[in-house]
Amino acid sequence: MPFFSKYKNVLLIFSSILLYIFFAYFLERTEFYILISLWFALFGCFYLLMQNKQISFSTLVGIAILFRLIFLFATPNLSQDFYRFIWDGRMLFEGLNPYVTLPENIVQQNNFPIADAKELYAGMGELNGSHYTNYPPLNQLCFFIAALFASKSIFGSVIVFRLIIILADLGILYIGKKLLEKLNLPIKNIFWYILNPFIIIEMTGNLHFEPVMLFFFIFGMYKLYQQKWALAAILIGCSISVKLIPLLFLPLFFQWFACKNNSEKDIIISVKAKSRIRNLLKLSSFYILTILTVVILFLPFLSSTFIENYSKSVGLWFGKFEFNASFYYLFREIGYLFRGYNEIAIIGKITPILTILVLIILTFFRKNITLKQVFTAMLFGLCFYYFTSTTVHPWYLATPIILSVFTKYKFPIVWSFVIILSYQAYANNPWQENLWFVALEYLVVYTYIFYEIRRFHRKKMIN
Repeated sequence: MPFFSKYKNVLLIFSSILLYIFFAYFLERTEFYILISLWFALFGCFYLLMQNKQISFSTLVGIAILFRLIFLFATPNLSQDFYRFIWDGRMLFEGLNPYVTLPENIVQQNNFPIADAKELYAGMGELNGSHYTNYPPLNQLCFFIAALFASKSIFGSVIVFRLIIILADLGILYIGKKLLEKLNLPIKNIFWYILNPFIIIEMTGNLHFEPVMLFFFIFGMYKLYQQKWALAAILIGCSISVKLIPLLFLPLFFQWFACKNNSEKDIIISVKAKSRIRNLLKLSSFYILTILTVVILFLPFLSSTFIENYSKSVGLWFGKFEFNASFYYLFREIGYLFRGYNEIAIIGKITPILTILVLIILTFFRKNITLKQVFTAMLFGLCFYYFTSTTVHPWYLATPIILSVFTKYKFPIVWSFVIILSYQAYANNPWQENLWFVALEYLVVYTYIFYEIRRFHRKKMIN
């Protein structure tokens, strides 16, 4: 097929454009089989583009931007969370604290301090509207910016959100490329994140703000590589203030600071008491500065009511919500078998404890001296948390994907391909999960993890 060989890249790019246009403007979330057909086709184009060694870095950058701009004027069709984002931003714009008010109460009282209140409440749904917001302050700042530019237009707010997310992804591209160069990794690895259809659709398309969190986090890791630990602490604190997930990573920095010289080429473990004390002081200062950054950013909202409401909202993810879970569904079935009812209240409390134990093991019983090793520990620590969690929404995978870019493991890419199976739940009205689809998703993921671990173990044994 000489014609295809000659114009393969053009055909792949053009096909992707058409698929993204259909995805953005003509797809309904309930059309599951059309959804997965588009998804699989987009991933096929993505994989072929990534495998092409002749295509230049700058061309891939241009393609990634173009694919995102296709969604610029589209209303998200796979998620309704953006309605709550707009609500929170407009509450802030009007001088009201979104952490201490419930949309449900405002609507019931027929008191509408913001524009389009009824439409926003209807869009976010009763479940979302009946809970206090759990989005940290820098995420709220993004919502406020949208209200600042479009306080009376839902469509205008969507465009502002999208531009913020696209800019964050471009920041990840820029910093990620520099960090890959420093770690002597292929710079095209960054496109496993930037060009990934999952990232383009779930972040740019559905307006989830993980890219903003990840921009601060990757920027912080880059500064950590440069030994600018104070700036790194502030940036990672900012990352936590967008999404709380990076809190899980804080213990894993222990060994990085326990070294006298953190050069990737020359790692020397400190043996002198003075050096150890100095490094521990530096580590403590890093933690204090990170937490202090988070506290300062939360400070404008701080009150006893805020603490109570926020803790309740975060607690819902461990004790009430269930979606696309893995081992939790197995534990739940065991609970039904022996106790006759759902044990989520107990299991939801055990999961964080197990995650903490795994993080302790990764911190003290695994070598995490180089930045590559730290990234790998983060990847497996976070994925363990997801594998045992009661709720794994698709957009959560953005963090494992970007972490995998800096490691030899690529199973998060495979997971991003099959997680679309979780959307089968929305083909039903009301939504209802088909656990066979969930089982297939995780079967693929665990099989590939086992394959990668075995392959790298064999390679290590040979070398």
